[in-house]
Amino acid sequence: MTEATTRPSGTPGWIVATISGIAGLFFAYAMWAGVSYLVVMAQTASAAGGSLTPFAWIAMVMTIALPVVLFIVAVLLGRRAGWWRLALYLVVGLGVVAVFWLNAQAYTTTQVVFQ
Repeated sequence: MTEATTRPSGTPGWIVATISGIAGLFFAYAMWAGVSYLVVMAQTASAAGGSLTPFAWIAMVMTIALPVVLFIVAVLLGRRAGWWRLALYLVVGLGVVAVFWLNAQAYTTTQVVFQ
């Protein structure tokens, strides 16, 4: 009656690491695509004799920062939950990154973002 019983908490660490690692590759791809897009747009503006507008800089820097932030948030929220909830958080995070990425590309390709 007095012996302590421990209840298993959450998902085993190797499953969390595997799911996070696989999803992390997609988040890393989104981040590096943002870096590439920022460099290309800055070079294009420079070749045209101008520079990017401040709002374009903010939008493009957010395409780099948002995947990192959302990956960290998803892993922190899902690491103690079940594996399916972790996967769900990561998929939702990737969806938000994809929507923001498309919005940033639409803004920077349809607006005058050069000064």
